[in-house]
Amino acid sequence: MTEVATIDFEVDSRLAADSVFIADGPLSQIRLMNDARFPWIVLVPRANGASEWIDLDGAQQRLLLAEINQVSQHLKQKPGVTKLNIGALGNIVPQLHVHVVGRHPEDAAWPGPVWGSGAAQRFDADVLAERVEIWRQRLR
Repeated sequence: MTEVATIDFEVDSRLAADSVFIADGPLSQIRLMNDARFPWIVLVPRANGASEWIDLDGAQQRLLLAEINQVSQHLKQKPGVTKLNIGALGNIVPQLHVHVVGRHPEDAAWPGPVWGSGAAQRFDADVLAERVEIWRQRLR
């Protein structure tokens, strides 16, 4: 897969505040949500002005789907993950981004959505750094 370069790409400030950069994929910036309650990755396509899936061309859509599949396979292998939630809502943050969340019946939001389900429980700094490094290794 080829790298998609978008000049002057910036992640929305709300996504940047709630997540931590892991790596750049072929299309998307891959980020770990800073909420210890859920295994939760966000993919942010480096496509300026994109707010909907249909704003991506066919090649970009295929790259994003491949990235979603890759992250999903890794999340599905985590102990306790029995369900994946994949969503691109964009009602609050219009920049196109895709959430991939590992779920299980005992998690803090089950069976409802993770969005708006209580306050995020931030990782301790050392645990956050460790999780980011684990994800970097997985995505190589």
